[in-house]
Amino acid sequence: MTGASLPWTHSPVKVGLVGAGPWARGVHARVLAAGPETELTAVWARRAEAAHETAAPYGAEVAASFEELLDTCEAVAFAVPPFVQAELACRAAAAGKALLLEKPLAMDLPSAQRLVDAVDSAGVVSQVVLTSRYNPSTRRFLAAAQSVDAVGARACMVTGAFLGGEFATPWRLEHGALLDLGPHVLDLLDAAMGPIVRVRGTGDPRRWIELTCEHASGAVSQASLSGSVNVEEGITRIELFGPHPALVYDGADIDHEESLPVLRREFATAVRTGKSGELDVHRGLHLQTLMAQALEA
Repeated sequence: MTGASLPWTHSPVKVGLVGAGPWARGVHARVLAAGPETELTAVWARRAEAAHETAAPYGAEVAASFEELLDTCEAVAFAVPPFVQAELACRAAAAGKALLLEKPLAMDLPSAQRLVDAVDSAGVVSQVVLTSRYNPSTRRFLAAAQSVDAVGARACMVTGAFLGGEFATPWRLEHGALLDLGPHVLDLLDAAMGPIVRVRGTGDPRRWIELTCEHASGAVSQASLSGSVNVEEGITRIELFGPHPALVYDGADIDHEESLPVLRREFATAVRTGKSGELDVHRGLHLQTLMAQALEA
């Protein structure tokens, strides 16, 4: 059995959910309510009607305020725009709540740093929802990458999500692919090729942006990002090159539903042990730093 399928011997972690949009409804609420590691206690959102629609299928409460939500839970999951998350997560940390955070942590580096400082000051557990990193296929790719001497890599993550539909939200349309897709790609390149120490960006994040990444090993990787191109299905692909056959990661082969039980189990384990895993706020801050570099003139 995998770790996510082993019996859960602790009490479920009581989690409150902030947000009631498509991602909150389609992922967070159903995954947290499914247990056995977690229990969805309450939902709070700016629109009470949307919060009710999100909470009702799982018998969760609808909190009248953020403070009321904090009273129902021991951990808080966020599915809101980054600027909202950065403010409210600081308050949740100060209240002693563990945090399940979306990427990016915030809209800018200073806000992300304030969140990290709040988490460190409170000593609470944190975890970032870099969804693909919890997938068994991704973890096999990253394990294989450790045994190859890659001198270069190229990555591509392009979708048409910003052209219309439920994920063409105001913050994504304003800030583009770097903040939305960039954390995923930079995280995978960093994990596969070794720490990224510098990023240079070219292009417009709202249309198409190219990233050139310098790794501590001396290797170089490049990534193409866009959420505004007409592709039938989103493309996520990473290729590692060196004195060996190319090692390829193709997102088309990934069943993202396999990520979710692993994510839930690892967050609940972190809360019950009091110890954050690798994908915590400090990982989120590293990625936010790299994105800020990419936007420098």
